[in-house]
Amino acid sequence: MSICSSRERKLWAQFDALQMGSGWDEEDISKPQILVEDVFGDSHPGSVHLNQLSEHICRGVYEKGGAPGRFHTTDLCDGCAQGHDGMNLILASREAICDMVELHAGFVPWDGMVLCSSCDKSIPAHLKAIARVNVPSIFVPGGSMRPGPNQTTSLLAGSISLREKQKEGIDPDEIRDYKLTGCPSAGACTFLGTASTMQCMSEALGLALPGSALVPATMRDILASARNAGRAIMKLVDKKILPSQILTEAAFRNAIVIHSAIGGSTNATIHLPSIARELGIDLAPELFDEINHKIPHIGNINPSGEHLTEAFWFAGGIPAVQMALKEYLDLDVMTVTGHTLGENLEEIEKSGFYRRNEGYLHNYGLQKEQVILPVDKAEETGSIAILKGNLAPEGAVVKYSACEKDMRKLCGTARVYDSEEEAYGAVVRGDINPGEILVIRYEGPRGSGMPEMLMTTEAIVCDHKLNGKVSLVTDGRFSGATRGAAIGHVSPEAAAGGPLAYIHTGDIIAYDIEQRSLNVVGTDGKMQEPEEVEKILESRKSSWPLKQPPLRKGVLRRYTEHALSAMQGAGY
Repeated sequence: MSICSSRERKLWAQFDALQMGSGWDEEDISKPQILVEDVFGDSHPGSVHLNQLSEHICRGVYEKGGAPGRFHTTDLCDGCAQGHDGMNLILASREAICDMVELHAGFVPWDGMVLCSSCDKSIPAHLKAIARVNVPSIFVPGGSMRPGPNQTTSLLAGSISLREKQKEGIDPDEIRDYKLTGCPSAGACTFLGTASTMQCMSEALGLALPGSALVPATMRDILASARNAGRAIMKLVDKKILPSQILTEAAFRNAIVIHSAIGGSTNATIHLPSIARELGIDLAPELFDEINHKIPHIGNINPSGEHLTEAFWFAGGIPAVQMALKEYLDLDVMTVTGHTLGENLEEIEKSGFYRRNEGYLHNYGLQKEQVILPVDKAEETGSIAILKGNLAPEGAVVKYSACEKDMRKLCGTARVYDSEEEAYGAVVRGDINPGEILVIRYEGPRGSGMPEMLMTTEAIVCDHKLNGKVSLVTDGRFSGATRGAAIGHVSPEAAAGGPLAYIHTGDIIAYDIEQRSLNVVGTDGKMQEPEEVEKILESRKSSWPLKQPPLRKGVLRRYTEHALSAMQGAGY
């Protein structure tokens, strides 16, 4: 086995002395050296257990003759950032974590790299870093949290927070019970939000070992998965298989197929293009739409379906979905096992993986077909759509699988707000009326860092007067848990001079998900022809100044001044 790191250590004797002063053994410095990096910390349940996984990764590396070096860059949690300016930092943290891994991977030479995370921005950050650094690499997903009481999730927070603010039918005991049970273990929240979606995408791209996405974080299987990754990285180093050989256009297409089939988070339409961009691959938004027109939606997983991510893994997880959709996938793509996707699927079937895990599913009284539908039983094709029109010339995204069918086409009066806080306050106060379209702007990547709108979308769906009767349109993004008629990522965003900046309350907006359209169809309460609407918007553009952002410093300033549009991945 050739050792890349051996060359540089001969340039300067202090290199070896410094490593040995950090606890490396004299034999370690002559072995292949593997960077093992996680986002361990006390920041949230998805990170608090990752030191244990890294320990098992290191054991696997040692077993196969390598020497691991452990590094940490703790990530942030969208849930803790709800409702205040901390949310503006969340997407920017993806770039910061990616940059830190690049720094750790570049200041000394490494022969390989294993990265470990569980959640929304750390996973895409790690996948971007793997693509950017391009040394033999494996990603280890941090797994799923246990379900709450009665198969609930942490998203009960939406209803509880709204009723607490509106002082309607809630008592301190119910609030306390939720706080004690809403997040009952380590791991990613147990719905198919962005965290769980991106765990699935890491496996679908071929960067994580087969069956490793969404392992329950409290089970021995996740430790075994981490140990196996430590062993597997040494094989990749020996074979010199690089991420650029795995992350091909075919691999990204495969990932979008799986995303469509399981009803994944809309945030993947930001993250996958940003990962691809590191390799010079352009994932156009139209590709998501093309694939979602063809792929059966077979994942019956909350929030688009009934069951939680633990049940999805017990039902066979990503390998089971890949098996069901083999005819739509390129089975010849290379993966981190050193084998092709097709070879992996044959091997995992022989291993007893499905048989063992389906037994756990039976503990819940469930059959596999209830969680991962047979293709011929799928009632819907795809799960997300890219909408375009005079309000979104570059595009906007909607997860129609989590939207009631009677809300997939609407013409309504706009209620326009320049921040989520203002819009959320209007919902709580009861200022929004059924049939209106709530518009939140200046919340795109350049506007404020592209925060998610979960607090507002949950307030809408938890209000019986508004649920199924009010839509939301924004240049911000959504939580993967978002339900309802929520259209986001409107591009160009308001802060970049997009049409969203030039509408006001009383204008009329129409969208049609089946026709993939999003348009202003009238102004000041009056329906108009497209040409007339265009003239009015152009006139407003010449006389309405854009809202100026507040003075920003540091990482948020760097991000908002340089971020690309959401349709290009919102990176820089």
